[in-house]
Amino acid sequence: MSHILLINPNTSSATTQMMVEIARAWFAQAMAAPPAVVGATVTRGAPMIIDEDDLAVAAEAICDADMLRLAGGADGVIVGAFGDPGIEALRAHLSVPVVGIGEASMRAAAAGRRRFGIATTTPRLAASISASVRRQGLDELFTGARFTEGDPRALGGTPQQQEDLLAGAVDTCIRADGAQAVIIGGGPLGEAARALGQRFPIPVIGPVPAACAAMSQALRYCPAA
Repeated sequence: MSHILLINPNTSSATTQMMVEIARAWFAQAMAAPPAVVGATVTRGAPMIIDEDDLAVAAEAICDADMLRLAGGADGVIVGAFGDPGIEALRAHLSVPVVGIGEASMRAAAAGRRRFGIATTTPRLAASISASVRRQGLDELFTGARFTEGDPRALGGTPQQQEDLLAGAVDTCIRADGAQAVIIGGGPLGEAARALGQRFPIPVIGPVPAACAAMSQALRYCPAA
């Protein structure tokens, strides 16, 4: 059986476990012989990535020697932060597919040339989000990002409030910006993304399932030796 390493670039083991459970559920539903999904959490950095400094530390932590050893034994690696920190360095070190939840969700949202927006809780990452969209060549389809108010880390401790505020951001993406699909921008927002997918008539994209879909495609072309 092949196995996927899902690396959480923040230090929250609870977030790692939540993303792993979402990934396992996706693969179990989508594939007759799903890969095992194993989580790994960086040992330094922030419990939630909320600004450029956090993102920079995460990019370094994800390429620590111990993490590279773990990644080297996997058949594929998912980077579980929306900014995809350290992804190019990982790709340079590894010979297996490396998928970022940010890039995968943007490609999924833009499928069929849909106009897409991003709803998230981290306004201090606005510039990074825009830069990621540009790197994917999706500027012309991007309707913009909408952010919840308040401290993102505090909001993470009140899941229902977080979901409701994100719902407002999704609604603004649709009504004000004309988005035809909306990404919930963040690995720690995975459970909210699942819930919000039931609340709107357009696609609401969860980054972790989007990364799993991209990894599934990659594994079909890059089978384990």
